[in-house]
Amino acid sequence: MIGSGFQNIFRIPELKKRILFSLALLIVYRIGVHIPVPGIDALALASFFARAKGTLLGLFDMFSGGAFERLSVFALGIMPYISSSIILQLLTVVVPHLERLSKEGEQGRKKITQYTRYGTIVLSIIQGFGISIGLESMSAPGGAPVVLLPGWGFRILTVITLTAGTAFIMWLGEQITERGIGNGISLIIFSGIVVQMPNAISNTFQLVSTGEMSIFTVILMLVLMVVVVGVIIFVEQGQRRIPVQYAKRVVGRRLYGGQSTHLPLKINTSGVIPPIFASSIIMFPATIASFITVPWVKQIADSIMPGKFLYELLFVGFIFFFCYFYTAVTFNPVDVAENMKKHGGFIPGIRPGKRTSDYIDRVLTRITLGGAFYVSCVCVLPSILIAKFNVPFYFGGTALLIVVGVAVDTMAQMESHIISRNYEGFLKKGQGKIKGRS
Repeated sequence: MIGSGFQNIFRIPELKKRILFSLALLIVYRIGVHIPVPGIDALALASFFARAKGTLLGLFDMFSGGAFERLSVFALGIMPYISSSIILQLLTVVVPHLERLSKEGEQGRKKITQYTRYGTIVLSIIQGFGISIGLESMSAPGGAPVVLLPGWGFRILTVITLTAGTAFIMWLGEQITERGIGNGISLIIFSGIVVQMPNAISNTFQLVSTGEMSIFTVILMLVLMVVVVGVIIFVEQGQRRIPVQYAKRVVGRRLYGGQSTHLPLKINTSGVIPPIFASSIIMFPATIASFITVPWVKQIADSIMPGKFLYELLFVGFIFFFCYFYTAVTFNPVDVAENMKKHGGFIPGIRPGKRTSDYIDRVLTRITLGGAFYVSCVCVLPSILIAKFNVPFYFGGTALLIVVGVAVDTMAQMESHIISRNYEGFLKKGQGKIKGRS
């Protein structure tokens, strides 16, 4: 049973050690979230962020686990690392040197990881300097300045502090991945989102106790939450398996090949990248407009705020675009077809070579359409709930995709550790095992 499966975790010393190590580093991260950058008026900053909800600042604050709103040493969060990783992946397609490194195995991946770290530091310095400049122009609704002593001293100190904080988070994530359980970077984002849930639940109970929300609405919300989580788990593990047959080869006196396998194509190949990019692009004008007092600029900015029809339309459009774009960048049907042909593999009924790559590309295009539709539905759900049912906390969207996906991946890794020690997993015998997203 599931309960006995979790009990088996603590019977494996190595797995127990990895879990405790990961929890310890996540606690260190959460402590750093509450350490503020010097020279900031915390009350004025909180007042400013209270009116910045729904802009790009609010999006950054969600991924930093509240660190950005407090302007702590971890205010930049792990977003510079994610941005650097995405940029390197995109450059791998157009830069021959990076493409060669990606095909050189472990040594090539280490070199690309090193470039990613350098890019993270560069992006952190640029973002840190931009934040320091922006903070000096910020003030609370009452007129109190956010920065106590503006100037180059504050700017340099802020850049150094925020860059060091991001570098430390990057190191924590790599340590969790190497010596802990699960993907460290994903778990850091996961912890930042999850810690905000108790406050949201508390606010819900307060609304129920004051009569602003009915019990029926809460029950409906819980049922919908279970359904959406189930759909996310189902789709994230969904695959289109293309059958592959390997021809028999005689080498000396031995017979090689002849086995049948499959090529798994994920329905949601791009993961959570499309909604992150789409939100950033659409919210950027709204964030810039929050610093401008021109009436027509404010009017345009209000029309592309979350919950507005134009915002939702653009959001879905960008999600579809980035789903196809990121899938095309990360998965090359031509390379897959060439590798398959090189090892004597073929798809039954399809000629090797160009016909195979065209077939894989056609199948991938069709399932990506379904994946983009699924991501769009999940990501527009929060706005519908807030606008129609007055749900008081952020439910669904990118945050829910990350939380459910990371939880499934982490449980899959625990499952593999348990099975490797001949223990029964989280599920009963005879049932399918938990599959990660990769």
